[in-house]
Amino acid sequence: MEDLRARTTLFCGIIAFAIALSMLLRGRRSAHWLFAAFSTCVAFWYVSQSLAGLLEDPARSRFDRATAVLTVLLPQFAVHLFHSITPLETPSAAGARLPKIAAILGIPMLAVAASPFEQAGAAIKALALGGVYLYVFGLLAAALTSLWRRGEKSSSRAIRDRIRFLAAVGALAMTFTLADFIAFLGVYLPPIGAVLAVVFLFVLAESLTRPRLADLYELSGRLLVSTALAFALAGIFYVFITYIGRFGAMYLNAVLVAIVVLVLFEPLEHEFETRINRFFFRERYDLESSVVELRRRLAHTLENEEMIEVVVAGLERSRRATTCAVYLRDQDSNGFDLVGAVGAAPPPRLESLAMRPLLERLGLSMSLEELDREAEAAPHARETMAPVLTAVEALGTLKSSVLLAIRGDSEELVGLLCVADDRVKDAFTPEEIALLETVAAQMGVAIANSRLYDRMKERDRLAALGSMAAGLAHEVKNPLGAIKGAAQLLEEVTEGAPDADPTVKEFLGIILEETDRLNRVVGSFLDYARPHAGNPVPLDINGAVRRSVQILSSQKSDEHVDLRLELAESLPRASIDPEKLRQVLMNLVQNAIQAMNGRGRVTITTNSRRAPRSGWVTSPPSGNSGRLPPDDAEVVEISVADTGPGISQKVLKNLFVPFFTTKEQGTGLGLAISQSIVQNAGGSIQVQSQQGSGTKFTITLPASDDVLATPLPSSIAPSAASAGE
Repeated sequence: MEDLRARTTLFCGIIAFAIALSMLLRGRRSAHWLFAAFSTCVAFWYVSQSLAGLLEDPARSRFDRATAVLTVLLPQFAVHLFHSITPLETPSAAGARLPKIAAILGIPMLAVAASPFEQAGAAIKALALGGVYLYVFGLLAAALTSLWRRGEKSSSRAIRDRIRFLAAVGALAMTFTLADFIAFLGVYLPPIGAVLAVVFLFVLAESLTRPRLADLYELSGRLLVSTALAFALAGIFYVFITYIGRFGAMYLNAVLVAIVVLVLFEPLEHEFETRINRFFFRERYDLESSVVELRRRLAHTLENEEMIEVVVAGLERSRRATTCAVYLRDQDSNGFDLVGAVGAAPPPRLESLAMRPLLERLGLSMSLEELDREAEAAPHARETMAPVLTAVEALGTLKSSVLLAIRGDSEELVGLLCVADDRVKDAFTPEEIALLETVAAQMGVAIANSRLYDRMKERDRLAALGSMAAGLAHEVKNPLGAIKGAAQLLEEVTEGAPDADPTVKEFLGIILEETDRLNRVVGSFLDYARPHAGNPVPLDINGAVRRSVQILSSQKSDEHVDLRLELAESLPRASIDPEKLRQVLMNLVQNAIQAMNGRGRVTITTNSRRAPRSGWVTSPPSGNSGRLPPDDAEVVEISVADTGPGISQKVLKNLFVPFFTTKEQGTGLGLAISQSIVQNAGGSIQVQSQQGSGTKFTITLPASDDVLATPLPSSIAPSAASAGE
């Protein structure tokens, strides 16, 4: 046992020296130097113990004396090192006195360690060893206690967790190192304390080189699990070698041990991991459990509203977030709208322009507190970070949150998830942020699934409408033709009769008029139920607009409507069937004229722009429909704006719903058909309206590959050209 102890302590001493050297290679700050001194002292302490156990007298006595001196120096380095790790914002008197007390006690202890007390009597020797024992472990316990208290006074949760872990591992190592002092009495135990001391040095080194100890949970969890597994498997091996090994079949025993280890390793690892996580890392374990449940529920979510409710409620139940907000990008990609929140009132909208500097730095996630620390650590870079910090201020109550990107298909940014805990600073460690990233990723999948689900519902709805249209054409149009023919025949008969009743003629006129109207309704329904793209060609949009206005001007009977054109001087072509585009434009203009009761101004505008994002974030919001063209693609826009009374929010919600109408003689299919035509051309149709401020419909079409510009004729002014001109 003595030989095993000597070799193990020598091995641990070499590792401790390597850790000290690696620390000096990483930095040269005061904390690094103190750690290197402490680790070097530990290294020489174990090496001297090892050599004292392996060598014979008189060399052994010299190494015993060196071990005693190094024993006295150990708590001195520990006190100063722990004191430098967590300097208090308001230093306490007790914390400031401890290094002085250690220095005062160290002087007489060094004198005792350097004196030949081994040659004195048993009583003096026991007294000297007892004094050194109390001095070493008293100071180490005081240093660890001071470290713990300093950590508890920190406002940062991450720092508190780090200090707690360091103090716990240090206390464990110190407790097992008590066995090393029993060796002075001639009792030798397994060097468990030496192994734990090296583990403590490694964890301490990691905490000094990583300001937030990024891998605290993984490091500590794996360390404890591995340690527990090592002891359990070593016990199995010991039983086999000690008892079964008596049969003399060493190879067979090794095979049996290997089989038992392979069978028990996985269940033991899972059991140890679960219990250790529950006991030592309760908060992290609860958050991890909440995230797992959250992701399970999101996997079965097909509606965006349900997805948002699940996320917000799940994070609130985890008790780790005081504020949570979900933002989804609007259809114009001009900003992010708040769609769900809990806790402090977040901003209702985030503008893309204001958030752009921050979003350009955003990968999967970002701790906004880290940005502030980054600016403070590098004052010279604060000026360059000013736009980013300004964007952070736009988040209001969320400026100290963790910002997570919600990305959809093709990795485009479709939303933002903000999670904050206002109770502490650094509320979420990097490992916990990584957990939250999985929630944001699952939200992106849910949004993609929602889009696919909406397309499937639309496909099924159109399929059902197609079947209804086929039956309707047979069941309604044929009888309508017969009714109209009979009415026309009766009309001819009554016109030739000298004594024809005028009332009969009036009723026949009503029958013919209503038959024609019903025939138009059935035709519109067939157009909506069986949409097709027609014959799309790279179309001169300005020319199509002018031709549509020309037709409308010839049909217009009300002279109190001012129909104006504001056409872009040059415009890319867009691929769409000319007749179908004319149908959409005429429907929108006629709706505008009817909404203004024949008095007001209708303005048709064309322009082109670059679309910054692809696809809609959510199912189309109220009053809007379609999808935007691909990322950073050129699009052509046609706007029809009126000066009418506007549209109420209630009507706006159902504007594109088939058969919804506010007109007495309307079919409710005009806008639905227009929407279908534009969508089949790969574009979108959107509406903006406020009561009392008019209405504006905007058609967005992707530019054709044939990008020849369409200049305005010199005879037509680019703005304020009336339809009559």
